[in-house]
Amino acid sequence: MGNEVLLEVKNLRTYFFLDEGTVKSVDGASFDIYRGQTLGVVGESGCGKSVTARSILRIVDPPGRIVEGQILYHRGREVVDLARLDPRSDVIRSIRGAEIAMIFQEPMTSFSPVHTIGNQIIEAIRLHQDVSKAQAREQAIAMLHRVGMPQPERRIDEYPHQLSGGMRQRAMIAMALSCRPKLLLADEPTTALDVTTQAQILEILTSLQREMGMATVMITHDLGVVAEVAQWVVVMYLGRVVEVADVRSLFHDPRHPYTQALLQSIPKVGRRSRARLQPVRGMVPNPYNRPRGCLFHPRCPLSQPGLCDVVTPELVPLGEGRQVSCLRCGRGGQA
Repeated sequence: MGNEVLLEVKNLRTYFFLDEGTVKSVDGASFDIYRGQTLGVVGESGCGKSVTARSILRIVDPPGRIVEGQILYHRGREVVDLARLDPRSDVIRSIRGAEIAMIFQEPMTSFSPVHTIGNQIIEAIRLHQDVSKAQAREQAIAMLHRVGMPQPERRIDEYPHQLSGGMRQRAMIAMALSCRPKLLLADEPTTALDVTTQAQILEILTSLQREMGMATVMITHDLGVVAEVAQWVVVMYLGRVVEVADVRSLFHDPRHPYTQALLQSIPKVGRRSRARLQPVRGMVPNPYNRPRGCLFHPRCPLSQPGLCDVVTPELVPLGEGRQVSCLRCGRGGQA
């Protein structure tokens, strides 16, 4: 199962056409998602992680739209290009929420404030399953129990504002998994939660993933989360994929200078814990004024004038599934 591709993203470009100019939120991203495995997607804020997930589900808000690329979803014997579907078509509606589900970054703004969480979970179940309201309520209570919601029989009739942050996140997970999807897109599912609750949420997701056999895309800026749950990692910068690697190789042998900088910025534990943190130098460029050549070259310590500021690097295979987009990193060579 782990080697079988579930979804292929090929040269995806999602742009936002604004009065100030065009924002290339996703600019040629390519990667694969395997059945039963977790793919970590990491990068600084604004690198296109969330827009990539929304593009897969076809829920990008106007004036944004997919302008190029393929999103090939292996639906049994059928391969569906999600990028070609009308966002309001019956096909994508049958997939969205049932076969591909999403946990949003902030459940307080994702839940309707005027409906109980139970009503919203029951609606999601009945939309994709031929069950009565009573049966859907039983399923909702059972799922709330499985995600660790205390007193689910009572909480199901409460409104989002009556729940703590951890409880709202559990309710969001219960709604996303209520139809047993094949792919779960988790957008920063542990952000703004305390460390103990974060660990509980990750444990719940990992346990349910094994039980259901679903694939997961874990979108996060926390490399510690990626190290704990992911098998493969995609590193994004300004809408482009700069490195793809298995999780062990990424942490022990990062190839792209941006990946190296991200790993160096992680706080250390032990003898070096008193050392000064090493942030990624420089600032993320203005999205309306992207650099020529390699997008990372203004911040890169290895940048070579006349090369990195002129030539746009492509994603190059390094073997064993690894890929890197760096002009200083040849096939199999080090940056």
